[in-house]
Amino acid sequence: MLTLSTFIGLPTSQSEAAELIMLEQQYCAWCERWKKEIGPIYPKTAESKIAPLRMIDIHEPLPNDLKELSKGRFTPTFVLMHEGKEIGRMRGYTSEDFFWGLLGEMLKKLPTEARTQS
Repeated sequence: MLTLSTFIGLPTSQSEAAELIMLEQQYCAWCERWKKEIGPIYPKTAESKIAPLRMIDIHEPLPNDLKELSKGRFTPTFVLMHEGKEIGRMRGYTSEDFFWGLLGEMLKKLPTEARTQS
């Protein structure tokens, strides 16, 4: 069945927009540290406007729109997705500077129109 968005070119699913996937697991000390240091402010940032965060437990089945994503074994792992494709991957979290620096580099790999969304 075709939808109106099919005809006018609007995204038909969340996987067609840029998003930042956080792969996490229970008892991950570095995941908890990220949630404490970055988690509260991330939704308020320009980066979040470009790539909203979605958290995925590596021990749970992947959502249908992420079936092709390799979960890996190390957490946290951050995967920048755009139009259903992996753009970049950051393994681990050690500090705010580490996270923001690498995220900035990953975001530069997005097409210009994806980086200027608001």
